[in-house]
Parts: sequence; C-alpha cells; structure tokens
Amino acid sequence: MPASADILGTVGSVIDPVLQFSLSHLKMVREASVDGNNAVVSIELPTPAYPARAALTAAIQQAVKTAFPDITNVDVNITAVVKGKDSGGNIGLKIKNVIAVGSGKGGVGKSTVATSIAYGLQHWGAKVGLMDADVYGPSVPHLVGASGQPEVRQYRTQDGRTFERIEPVEAHGLKVISMGFMVDPDQAVIWRGPMLVKALTQFMQQTEWGELDYLIVDMPPGTGDVALTLSQMVSLAGAVVVCTPQQVALLDAGKAISMFNTVKIPVLGMVENMTGEIFGRGGAKAKAEAMGVPFLGELPSNAIIREHGDEGRMAFLFDEESPVREQLLSIASNVAMGIAKNLLERPSMPTLELL
Repeated sequence: MPASADILGTVGSVIDPVLQFSLSHLKMVREASVDGNNAVVSIELPTPAYPARAALTAAIQQAVKTAFPDITNVDVNITAVVKGKDSGGNIGLKIKNVIAVGSGKGGVGKSTVATSIAYGLQHWGAKVGLMDADVYGPSVPHLVGASGQPEVRQYRTQDGRTFERIEPVEAHGLKVISMGFMVDPDQAVIWRGPMLVKALTQFMQQTEWGELDYLIVDMPPGTGDVALTLSQMVSLAGAVVVCTPQQVALLDAGKAISMFNTVKIPVLGMVENMTGEIFGRGGAKAKAEAMGVPFLGELPSNAIIREHGDEGRMAFLFDEESPVREQLLSIASNVAMGIAKNLLERPSMPTLELL
C-alpha cells in the first residue's frame, strides 16, 4: 500500500482545471493520509468562489486510483482561504483585495453590477464590503435597501490617544459606506475635485471595515480623479469595466480600460450589462477580445434585476428561484479567479502561496 507521501506526490502532480498549474506548484495540497484501501486528501482553494470543485475532485480521485489500484476510495476535503494583495495594508486596513468597478460613461448599470459582485462574493462565502465612491450620484444605499446616518465611534490607543472611525451600514450582511447615507435623497453634492478626493480618503481610511476578503468600490463614471487617488492610496487587486452592448458605450469602455492601464491597475475584465433585444448582445465580449482583457460575463436585460434594484432587494437575486442567479454567481467567481490568476502570474510573485 502507498504511504501518505506517495499520495501527496501524486495529488501534487494533478493540473488544476482552472488555474492550469499543478496543485504542488499552487501549494493547494494540505495533507493526505491512507487507511487500508481508503485515502483522504485535503485541498485548500485560493477563494471560496472557485468554480470547479467537482472537476478538481474527480481529477484527484482518478489520479490516485490510477497510480494506486489498491486504493478503492478517495475522499477529497476542500476548504478555501482567500488570498490577495493585502490591498489595505499600506493604510493600516485588513483588506485582502480592493476591486474597482468602473465605466467610461454613466447609465450602463455600473452600481448594479458592483452591488451584484459584492453580494455574489458574499454568497460564495467571502467577507465583503461595498464602498460607493460615486459621490455625485450615490445609488448603492437604494440598491441594498439601507438608510440612516452611519455611527461614528471613538477609539482609544494604548498610549491614550483617541481617534474616530465610521461604522459602515450593514445591509443583508454586506458592509456598506456611501455619501447617500450622509445627505438627503434629493440633495445635490456640489464639490470640486479636492473635496471628492477627501471624501474618498475618509471612506477608505476612516471606515471600520474590519477584516475583509474583498472590498468592492463603485467608481464614479468617466476617467477622473478617483482612479488615480485609489491607485496611490491602496494596492488595488484589479478593476472591472462595465458597459452595455451598443457601440457608443463600448467606445467609452475602451477609454476606461486605457485609464486603468495608465495608472497600473490590472483590468480583471469586462461585464456586459443589459444584454438582450433592446441593446443587442456580444459587443462587450468582442471589445474585451480586441483589447486583450477577459470577458467576465453578461447580465441580461431582465425585469427582475430592475425590480429588485428599485425595491432595495439586490441580495435576493441570489435566491434559489432567481432566474439570474447563475449568471451573477458566475461573474463574481470570474472576478475572484481573475485575482487569483493575477497573483500567480505577477512577476514579483513567482509562486502563489496558498498555505
């Protein structure tokens, strides 16, 4: 009978069906044991949003049974621990990955997609926050069904100094901060760029986010100060660009991709929103291919998305009976796996440390 070390070697040579590297290279194999004709293998994934657990399990079982015919049963235990860039470490935050969701223009449903990604990652089992950086048009509070002024608490350091932190509003388990909590719904925010940057800095640095796997930042439309400020403040894990299928939106989406490239923010990919009869289909996928970035998926022009957004019930789009549940979960998974791939391929990090 094989020893545990033999099982470890065999499992380590299995090629991950998503990341396309050996499990040994990815350091995803935690341990293995043998008891008679039974083997037990423990695997640790880089994100709970990993989309191919069944395929990975089957590949491991086949490899072990092929290498060791006397092993008749292989149990594969899978856990997940989110890996990331320690995005908030530069400013003292315990946030593994900060993700910007932007667009080249307004009206493409960027806030809807950002909120969907946040709830999708949460649904997969990650700890998630959502920051509404669209100060002039904050729509996130309405989408998540939250209201009221965030509480400001005072904290004291060991040497006696005090400081204030903003407590994010919680909406269906999601930590949320937005200018929409600070002003009346019909009140306009009339600020110049420096005030916008100051508010963004406070939302990021002075909010009590706690420990997060992912912080989704709903960016304002266009290519202004916010992306530059974010790129200087934190080590962004990547950006998602949202657009609709028609040509006029795609032109501006290309500008958003160029902006993120210019400020050295890796583009995780594009999402096509409002896909369907009115706006068409496939424009974002073709644009993504032309610009050499991944295509993360499409959201259909389905009334249920609009209805749930209007009612502040975006979290319920992930209920079992939701007709758009699978598309939303797929997009969230693609975002998380895009980060994992970038960590793996980053020249300064030759091996993705998954233990």
